[in-house]
Amino acid sequence: MEYNGIEKARSDQCHTQSSNFNSNPSVLCPTQRPYSFLFLCTSPDDLQRHQRIVIANNNAKMGLVLVFPPPNITTIKSNHHHHCFITRPTSESCQEPKAKLREEKMADEKVIVDEVETRDAYRVAYVIHFLLGAGSLIPWNALITAVDYFGYLYPDKHVEKTFTVAYMSCSVLVLVLMMTWNTRLSYRLRMNLGFSMFIISMMASPIIDWVWKGKNNENVSYLLMIGSVVLCGLADGLVGGSLIGSAGKLPRQYMQAIFAGTASSGIIISILRITTKASLPQTPQGLRTSAHCYFIVSSTILLCCFLCCNVLHKLPVMQQHLRFDQPLYSNLKIWVVGRKIKWPASGILIIYTVTLSIFPGFIAENLKSQLLQSWYPILLITVYNVSDFVGKSLTALYLWQSIRSATWACVLRLLFYPLFSACLRGPHWLRTEVPVVVLTFMLGLTNGYLTSVLMIMAPKTVHASEAELAAVFMVVFLGIGLVCGSVLGWVWLI
Repeated sequence: MEYNGIEKARSDQCHTQSSNFNSNPSVLCPTQRPYSFLFLCTSPDDLQRHQRIVIANNNAKMGLVLVFPPPNITTIKSNHHHHCFITRPTSESCQEPKAKLREEKMADEKVIVDEVETRDAYRVAYVIHFLLGAGSLIPWNALITAVDYFGYLYPDKHVEKTFTVAYMSCSVLVLVLMMTWNTRLSYRLRMNLGFSMFIISMMASPIIDWVWKGKNNENVSYLLMIGSVVLCGLADGLVGGSLIGSAGKLPRQYMQAIFAGTASSGIIISILRITTKASLPQTPQGLRTSAHCYFIVSSTILLCCFLCCNVLHKLPVMQQHLRFDQPLYSNLKIWVVGRKIKWPASGILIIYTVTLSIFPGFIAENLKSQLLQSWYPILLITVYNVSDFVGKSLTALYLWQSIRSATWACVLRLLFYPLFSACLRGPHWLRTEVPVVVLTFMLGLTNGYLTSVLMIMAPKTVHASEAELAAVFMVVFLGIGLVCGSVLGWVWLI
């Protein structure tokens, strides 16, 4: 059915007429979104009168006719927008028992009414979310994959374990502040600030090496390097919390795109490190030069992500879902939402406690190979990154719907502890390369798939107005798991 034009006077008249229904206590609005116009129809005649009206409003993409009790929905398509007209049920259906109405109201709190989505032309928003997901973890992967370079610069330091604790602690600190301190910084500003800090921290490594090359101030350069890692961790909390928080309010394919992107960052960095290392002589100077090129290219990728941030907010699909200000959350509200998602939050905590206590510290520093030598940790990190990407991509094909069973699957990952211990101190055949590669692959695959499942499903189990808070809450528990895992990683030294 086509509609041409709009008469402002008629719109105002109908809005005034419909607002008269507000005095009727039986007419309720089950939405929490502040639409500019609300047409409340209590009969088919009202519906017919209002069906010819198209809401012309720059901010609201839909005109909604909302009534209560639970309605029947008719979707009418115009040239530019979709309009949902929701009509009152028949008088017989209004006599439903109060218990049933309460049950339906509770269900409505968790189920978001399907809105007709603004079309993501050429899947631009999906691709940008994928790229931003990759960019949010490129700095972390760049730091841990350059294990040979940092091992050469600081041979007497436990670089991987120290970097992990410093990075993850700062990231969690920012995430907690974002959740409890009700900042009004815009999404775009937070993302731009975070990626700027990423670029600075990535360029710090080659600059520190150029300035302190040939000097005996190893401790000073090491402390400066840790400082750049701290800055990188702060940026990770800012970018990760903002990105995943906003995706919690979007359709689930965008959350899947982000986590597929985070997994792809490991593959990108592994390929980049292998390429730069193999293309130059295996000498101290060649190692330094390859690492400098590696960090410069990583910074260039982050600059592209910075530009994507400023394109994303202009897309119609983003304006539809993120056009309202972030609400202010009280501490009580935070813990109420936390109780609703306690199962997925527990699962994500266990996932990253197990993963970070094994990867990258244990894999990079404790496992040795006479055959592969300095290539061994790089190849194991690559195997992990590939399997993590495969796991996070599998949710696009099949999404595990049971959060509780997925959480129990996270508990089963505790079996990796005795298995990797056997690879370190067990029989000789378990200490060879093949069992370690297989276990590393399974570690990454389960990490990727279960993370993606829980992060996608958790925001969809709460009300639409709580989705962003639920997503940030999940990221906070993910970060706590990272810190716990990075601290437990030191136990392998005992």
